[in-house]
This record gives sequence, structure tokens and C-alpha cells, in this order.
Amino acid sequence: MRVRKSAENRKAEILQAALALAYEVGPNQVSTTMISDRCGLTQPALYKHFRNKGEIWQAATNHLCDRIAKNIATAKQPDTPPKDHLRQLILGHLQLVQDTPALPAFMVAHDPKGAQGFERSQVQTSMSDFFQAMIGAIEDGRRARCFRADIGTHDIATLLFGVIQSLVLRLLVTRDSSKLLSDGARLVDLQMSVFEWREENK
Repeated sequence: MRVRKSAENRKAEILQAALALAYEVGPNQVSTTMISDRCGLTQPALYKHFRNKGEIWQAATNHLCDRIAKNIATAKQPDTPPKDHLRQLILGHLQLVQDTPALPAFMVAHDPKGAQGFERSQVQTSMSDFFQAMIGAIEDGRRARCFRADIGTHDIATLLFGVIQSLVLRLLVTRDSSKLLSDGARLVDLQMSVFEWREENK
């Protein structure tokens, strides 16, 4: 006997299908027909959970922004050394992108009609919060003499954020997210070693 899914589970399934399709073809190209077909639903069944595609994208955006906020909160635990805090922030974000590779597509999607401008702005705001969390971790590290003092805080954050950007760009080109986290861990550790505190750089 077929088990009927709860409304909450069905909505989660629809969101996952929408995000998967956004990664595959780009958010602007996804239709509700494609989403319903991916979920094995009729259009009327889909509209029982979301009135239109705009509602689906808003829910998907909220999900992505919540994940970014959760990573920021999770990375900073009591007694976590600043260097570990910064590393966990970056790797946590790369894990999010590896799990949901549609995230970069929301950042770069171009919609001439502006239908997704609000969603893109939300994600950009969350990414700004993420960058500010990096700034805070670096400033804590400078005070704790984890990071060298002769390189500006913003420069350190920008260079480390560049690791994320380069890996995301590779993802957009190759469509392969399988090595995002492992390569990211290696590159972040290599980059952070350049910023380690040295007495001669105090």
C-alpha cells in the first residue's frame, strides 16, 4: 500500500526538486511543470502546497539563508579557538554548497524581468553576514596572536573568501561538486598557514 506523505514532507520534497533543477538548468529556466514532473505530482497537487513558482523560490531562498545562518552560529562555539572558528566557518559553507550546489546559481542568476531579484538580494545579504562573521573570527585571532598583524583583517578575509569563490567557479564550470569540501579543506589550510602569527611580523 502506498504511504501518503505528510504536507511537510511533500513541501520539502518539492523544494529539494526545485533546488536540484535550479542547479541543473538555472533558476530562470525552471518551470512548475518540471518541478511537478520531478516529484511525480500533477500541477494541481503541486499548487496545494505552493500557489506559484514565486512561493517555491521564496521558500527555497529561506531554506538557503537559514542554512547559512546556522553555519555561522554553529561555527562559533564557546571556547573555540579563533583559528578553528574561522576554518569551521569556511568549511561549513563549502559543505552547504556541496550539499546544495544551487546556492551559487541563486547568487548569479540574471532575470531581466526582476522576478527573482528579491530572492537574490536575500542570499546576498546572508553572504554578507557570513563575510562579517569571517571578519569577526579574524579580529579575534589577531587579538589572540593567531594571525599575523602586518596583513589587514579585510585582506585576510578577502583572500580566504577567494578560496570559496574559486571553488564555486570551478563547480559552475565542471558541474562536479564531489571534491569541493576535500579540496577546500586543503586549500584553506594552505592559505591560513600564510597568515599564522610570527614574532617578526608583530
